[in-house]
Amino acid sequence: MTARRMLVVLALALPGVLAGCDVVAQPAASLLLERTIPLKGVSGRIDHMAVDLGRKRLFVAELGNGTVDAVDLSTGSVIRRIEHLRDPQGVGYAPGADVLAVASAGDGSVRLFRGAELTPAGTVELGDDADNVRIDAGSGHFVVGYGSGGLAVIDPVKAVLVGRIPLPAHPEGFQLDSSTHRAFVNVPDARQIAVVDMGLRQQTAAWRSPELRGNFPMALDAARGVVAVVFRNPARLVAFDASSGRTISAMPSCGDADDVFLDAKRHRAYVSCGDGSVDAWQEDGTGFRRLSSLKTAPGARTSLFVPDLDRLFVAARAGFLGLGGDAAILVLRPVD
Repeated sequence: MTARRMLVVLALALPGVLAGCDVVAQPAASLLLERTIPLKGVSGRIDHMAVDLGRKRLFVAELGNGTVDAVDLSTGSVIRRIEHLRDPQGVGYAPGADVLAVASAGDGSVRLFRGAELTPAGTVELGDDADNVRIDAGSGHFVVGYGSGGLAVIDPVKAVLVGRIPLPAHPEGFQLDSSTHRAFVNVPDARQIAVVDMGLRQQTAAWRSPELRGNFPMALDAARGVVAVVFRNPARLVAFDASSGRTISAMPSCGDADDVFLDAKRHRAYVSCGDGSVDAWQEDGTGFRRLSSLKTAPGARTSLFVPDLDRLFVAARAGFLGLGGDAAILVLRPVD
C-alpha cells in the first residue's frame, strides 16, 4: 500500500480510532472529527496556531521542526513553509496591518512577515524566550509574552518595540480585554494570574489559588465577565469573575492542558490536553458541566478555536497513530 493510500485509509478510520468506545457511550458527541490535514516532513513538538480569515490560512508554529507552515484551509494543503526559525512558539496575525508575527524561544526574536507573500517585514529582538502572541484589538499592536517576566508591545507596521510591561515570572497564556484596557496573564512560576493595566503598562492586581498550580491556558468572555483558566496540578477548569478575581466554579479537567477556548455561540468551553483528549464543557449559569471528552492523540495539547469558521483545530505530532505517520491538524466540528 502506498504512503498516500495509507494516509487516506487512516483518515477514514480515524474517528473510530480516536473515539473508541466513547462512540457508543456518547452518541451525541459535542465535537466530531471532520478531516485531517497532513503536515509532511514535520517532526517534534507543535505549538501555537493563528488564522488569516481573509485568505483562509492557518499558521502552525512547529517548534521542534524550526518552521511555521501556512495551511490553505480551502484545499487542506500546506502552501508555504517558513524555515530556519529557532524554536518558534507563538504566532499571531494582525489583519489591519496584514502582518504575521512569529515568536521564537530559541533566540527571543519576534519576526514579522507580510501577509500576502509571507516575505520578511522586520525583526524585534526581545532577548529571551518569546512565546505567546496576541493582538490588541484597540491599537492593532502585537502583545508578546517573553523572558523571565514581561509583555512586549510591538507595532506591526513599523516593526518596532513600543513598550514593555514587567511581570514577576515568565507569562504563559494571556488574554486582552480591549473594552477595559486590561490584560489577564497566567504566571505559573509566580503562582498567580496577573491583572495588567495596558494603558499604564503595569500590573495592578494578582489573583491566587494556593491549592492549584500550573495555570497555562486561558480564555476570556469579556461580554459575560468570565476568565477561564485551566490548571495542570491538579487538573482543574476554573472560572473567575473578571472584575474581582472571585472563583465562580472549579471542575476536574483533562490532564496536561495547553489551550482553552470559549464558544460564545453555544456557551461552551473546549480544553485540549496532552493526555490525548479534548474536553467539551457547557456553561450552566453557575460554572461549567462536562459534556464529552473526545480522544485525540498523546501530546496533542495545542489547539485553536476559530468562531468565524466554527471549527476547532488540534495539532498532532508525527506518529500520533503509533504508525509513523505524518504530523497533522485534526479539524473538529462542534455539534449542536
